[in-house]
Amino acid sequence: MRRARYKAGRSTPSLGCCSLLGGVYPALERGSEGKDGKVGVGTSMVSTLGTRSGLACSGVVEGWRVLLLRSSVEMKTLVVTVLAGAAYANAQTSNTTSPLVESCGPSSAIACVKKYASVLPYPFYRLTGVNGSYEDTFPSTTVPNDTSFGLISQADFVVFDKERGLEILGSNPSYEFMFAVNDAVHEAPVYVPATNKLYFSQLRGDTSPPGYLPQRVINLNVDPPELGELISDPPIYAPNGGTYHNGLIYWGVSGGNTSIGGIEQRPGIATLDPLTNKTETLLNNYFGYYFNTIDDLFVDERGDVWFTDPHYSWFNALTETAPQLETASYRFRPSTGQVSIVDDSLAQPNGIAISPALANSTTRTVYISDTGAVSGPIAQELGPQGATFNSTGKRIIYAFDRTTNGNHLINKRPIYLAQDWLPDGLKVAANGYIVTGAGKGVDVLNPDGALLLRIQTNYTVQNFAWTGKELKTLWLMGNNGVSKVEWDLKGQELV
Repeated sequence: MRRARYKAGRSTPSLGCCSLLGGVYPALERGSEGKDGKVGVGTSMVSTLGTRSGLACSGVVEGWRVLLLRSSVEMKTLVVTVLAGAAYANAQTSNTTSPLVESCGPSSAIACVKKYASVLPYPFYRLTGVNGSYEDTFPSTTVPNDTSFGLISQADFVVFDKERGLEILGSNPSYEFMFAVNDAVHEAPVYVPATNKLYFSQLRGDTSPPGYLPQRVINLNVDPPELGELISDPPIYAPNGGTYHNGLIYWGVSGGNTSIGGIEQRPGIATLDPLTNKTETLLNNYFGYYFNTIDDLFVDERGDVWFTDPHYSWFNALTETAPQLETASYRFRPSTGQVSIVDDSLAQPNGIAISPALANSTTRTVYISDTGAVSGPIAQELGPQGATFNSTGKRIIYAFDRTTNGNHLINKRPIYLAQDWLPDGLKVAANGYIVTGAGKGVDVLNPDGALLLRIQTNYTVQNFAWTGKELKTLWLMGNNGVSKVEWDLKGQELV
């Protein structure tokens, strides 16, 4: 819109005040005639538009005249713009819930976020995570005009759905940091009821070079629990996913080498008998191709093993061979040796889990996370070059329906974009709630992907497992830490 012109020597515009439904907004006024010596256009336009819009100019007195614009169209544009800006400002103020966060529930360690903090007061800013930055977190968002937002960073539990979130936590929830471990990835937790021990793996980190063969074991039979090591016979290098089935631990093996431990090993699936310490390889190739990683897995009611196969072993220097297969998810039937691809649409398929079995029904939902936001170059001649993180990449959990014959996946749909980092470890509770390790914490979702609750940690969580007779103790593990949560969300019983 062009500015109005003025004759030399005439007075210039000043700002007056007009009241719009109780608010105060500026209006142009001037005390001289327009270019043609008439004032009718400007005066009548404000009068007419002001009446139609509810504009009451109590401060306008006889002799004041509104700036004459070149046309009535321009005058309408000016007034509409002023009114729209005023309405927007009012909307911003009225839609902001204050305070955004409050302490709630049976413990001071619980913070409830109102309406998912869907309207933050301006200004606010969240640092964008690129190239491995772990500072890209929701609690680190700067919200200077609502000091209650700081309660989030102080809480162990952040509740987004108050009714269901507090129900999950129960009457006496607790979070406890249990063990400081090195900066390596800690994965594949499996609870064995027969021994009351929790087994998990240690991969590699800056202070943990490749070649670490033992698995870690937490003895839950003593108080406090004790952390030890186990080397199986023969050794299994770098399990990255794990589950319990029919008395055995099923490992998703991610390491590939020709020398570590004096053996040759390729990514695949192996079992460990926790009573004898013996291992057996069930799968180590796809028609001669090496698998990439075997990142995560579960065993269904028929004994079929469903697993994901991203490229992370190459990025993390856990294998000597560059990927030979595309990233994909598979179903493996140990009784016949058959491997069937079930999905190849995800950039980097990672966590995989299945909903609880319903009585007299084969219908179950399979969830797979895509963590393509972390990826890297693939070139055998260059060797592993690591991976980088970009928050604009895939950080999604997808839901699939399993076909009635139990063999394939259909009806893919995205249900959750991780609020922090990536949805890594993935499991489903006994009631159907989805649980995922995502950055410095664990998210709990309903089956449709609505965020109900977050457990917050001071380290990046890769995975977790339920333990105990009632399966209501959740152990978390990741870079630099192992911790546990007591709550009322029960895990699925694995048999």
